Amino acid sequence: MKTSLFSFVLICIIALTSSCREDVDASAIEVYKGPMKSTLNIHLIQSDSAIVRSEIKAPKQLEFANGNLEFPDGIEIQIFEKDGQLSTTIRADRGYFLKAESTFKGEGDVQVHNLIKDQKLQSEELFWDQIKKIIYTEKFVRIQNGGAFSYGSGFEADETFTNYSLKDPRDGQIEISED
Repeated sequence: MKTSLFSFVLICIIALTSSCREDVDASAIEVYKGPMKSTLNIHLIQSDSAIVRSEIKAPKQLEFANGNLEFPDGIEIQIFEKDGQLSTTIRADRGYFLKAESTFKGEGDVQVHNLIKDQKLQSEELFWDQIKKIIYTEKFVRIQNGGAFSYGSGFEADETFTNYSLKDPRDGQIEISED
C-alpha cells in the first residue's frame, strides 16, 4: 500500500512539473505598437491667460504609448491673434502630433488660409512647430496672395502665415485685370 501511494504521489509530482507546452522564445514575442486610445470628434481649445490661441478639431484621434497622436480622418487647426481674432486656418487630410518635438504634421491635401491677408497655401505636407511658432515644409507649395500665385519647394512662415519665405521659388503668375 505504501509503495502504491508513493508511486501515485511521484506520478502526480512528475505530471505537475512537466508540461506539454513548448517554451516560448521571448524574442519572438512582438510588442504592440498600435494606438492605446481612440477618441471621436475631438475639439481641443488651447488658451493663454484666458485668451484662445488655437483650436484643434478632428473626427478621430488615435493616441500611442509614446504620447504621439494620429488624426487619420483629417484635422483642422485654427490660430487666433492676441486680440482673439481668428487669423489662420490649417486643414489636412491626415494629421499627426509628434510629442517629442511638440509639432503637428499635416499630410495629403494641406491648405492654409490667412483670413486677414487673404493668403492661401496648398501643399502635400506641412509642419506646425508650437515651440518656435512657425509653419514649414520642404515639399512643393502653391501660394495665392490676392491675384498673384507663387510656386516653389521649401517654405517657412510664422504660425499665422503673415510673413513667409519660399526657399526654392520656381514660377509665378499675376492676374491682369482688363481695367
